[in-house]
Amino acid sequence: MSEPCVEVSVIVPLYNEAACAGAVLTELAEVLRREMTVPFEMIVVDDGSSDKTLEVAKACAASFPGVFRILRHTKNVGQSFAFHTGFRAARGAVVVTIDGDGQNVPDDIPRVVAALKEKTCDCCCGFRAKRQDTFWKRIGSRLANGTRNRVLGEAIIDTGCSVKAFKRAFVLGLQPWHGMHRFFASLVMMQGGRVEQVEVRHRARAGGVSKYTNWSRLKKTVFDLYAVKWLKSRSKTYGVETINN
Repeated sequence: MSEPCVEVSVIVPLYNEAACAGAVLTELAEVLRREMTVPFEMIVVDDGSSDKTLEVAKACAASFPGVFRILRHTKNVGQSFAFHTGFRAARGAVVVTIDGDGQNVPDDIPRVVAALKEKTCDCCCGFRAKRQDTFWKRIGSRLANGTRNRVLGEAIIDTGCSVKAFKRAFVLGLQPWHGMHRFFASLVMMQGGRVEQVEVRHRARAGGVSKYTNWSRLKKTVFDLYAVKWLKSRSKTYGVETINN
């Protein structure tokens, strides 16, 4: 039996989000059914949750037949690996990432997907101009983004925003590593891809708790930052001409 035709794959990572997963997945499914004009799929990746997240996801899948595909990690390995699992499973030519905590707005998904064509880019990154987070979290993010851009020579406004759309070819072959999701734009550019940015909305959490703090992010990111800088310095992009068959 051939696989169903899919043009857009939306990846939703979940880890111990039973308090909000039902509302998040239901809203996503309803928005995509209403707004997407091409065939799509939702890939839910349960990152080894220890609560009732998987049961909630299964219930949502039963309510929307043919929309959800659910994958589960046998243990918690982090958001980067959850996204990577989704990348490998995706059937669409366009792959979209979004957080599973409900703070991202599903109505922004069609906008980042459309930007790939309208702006002729290979990756469209959302940025949260009006973040609904604590003062210290906003300050920490601003400092982190500024430092990251200075070190890497880039101008990514909001690397922590998970609302992104990619041409599948640019994420399919990525080697996963812990913290990779914070450098998706850099990894696309290292492959010669063009990155654009569009403003997206942001909301306060409706339930559950954040899995990150400023200090935990700093400890994990500082070494990654200089590793990516080194990798960029050693990367090359080039074309290949076929001379004969």
